[in-house]
Amino acid sequence: MDTFIGILNYLVFFAITAGIYAVLCLGLNIQWGYTGLFNIGIAGFFAVGAYTSALLSGPPPGPLDWRTVGGFQLPWVVGLLGAIIASGIIAFFIGLLTLRLKEDYLAIATIGIAEVIRLILKNEGWLSNTVWGIKHIPSPLHQPIEAGVSSFLKGHPQLSPWLVHFISNAYNWFYLALVLVILGLLYWTSERSIRSPWGRVLRTIREDEAVAAVSGKNVFSFKLQSFVLGAMVMGMAGSLYAHYAKFIDASSFEPLYGTFFIWVMLIIGGSGNSKGAVLGAFVIWGIWAGTEFLTGPLALSGTQAGALRVIVVGVLLELTLLLRPQGILGEEKIVSRMLKK
Repeated sequence: MDTFIGILNYLVFFAITAGIYAVLCLGLNIQWGYTGLFNIGIAGFFAVGAYTSALLSGPPPGPLDWRTVGGFQLPWVVGLLGAIIASGIIAFFIGLLTLRLKEDYLAIATIGIAEVIRLILKNEGWLSNTVWGIKHIPSPLHQPIEAGVSSFLKGHPQLSPWLVHFISNAYNWFYLALVLVILGLLYWTSERSIRSPWGRVLRTIREDEAVAAVSGKNVFSFKLQSFVLGAMVMGMAGSLYAHYAKFIDASSFEPLYGTFFIWVMLIIGGSGNSKGAVLGAFVIWGIWAGTEFLTGPLALSGTQAGALRVIVVGVLLELTLLLRPQGILGEEKIVSRMLKK
């Protein structure tokens, strides 16, 4: 029974992490899947959301910290809203400068801006505490839930050890429910959006900007809306990650984890399909996490295991592009079905 509870607890951790990646995928799906915006700067908005939320809701700087700002200890909801707003504002100004560029130039511009953001967070100690990062970021409702669990366990000393182990993980179950609720709301909103006139304009822009322009649509305005909305969703994911990990530094937002993985998830799941975005996040994170179990039997070092994970994901991406370029689910061709029900 203890083994089963241990596996269950690991699956909860897995689902929380995959759910956060799924939120990122939904944000990218708005930009690329719906509008065709080639954003390679996902990690930048992810980082902005995480740091904004941590600075608003996290503890004040410690005596050994270089950071001199933040630590307002505001409620988590305020941190989440701050992350969404900050990511949206930054995306707005980036979009004004870059969205008139063609796909490849837009990709170069966004990855460059994301690296600028990451390097600022890595080097500006007054803001981010440099490589030492921000520690002790509080999780929402952590103290009351942990206090309730502790009180319950003290009042029931006769419980079996496996049940104590299970109940002790109650907060992770709560956080999983929180992530899934947010993911569900984003999925529902995304589905409604793409089936609305606004969403159909985005698809038209993706397929042929000239047709959208001739139809009287302000192409640049719609692109900007899509870019900002997707970035706000990415900032939301950053807040969820920061308050779950309780520690962030610039290395948490390297292009491999913050950008490349998200693109692989969306491509394999199915670009332009919200279900595919969520499915791709869980599939790729499952493969990435699953390769950890090969480290022991194959006697691999940490570096070798990391390389194996990248190779497995890369091979899967190549096979998907060759055999099923539309992804596992592919894009739905009819998007007005929901409105007819």
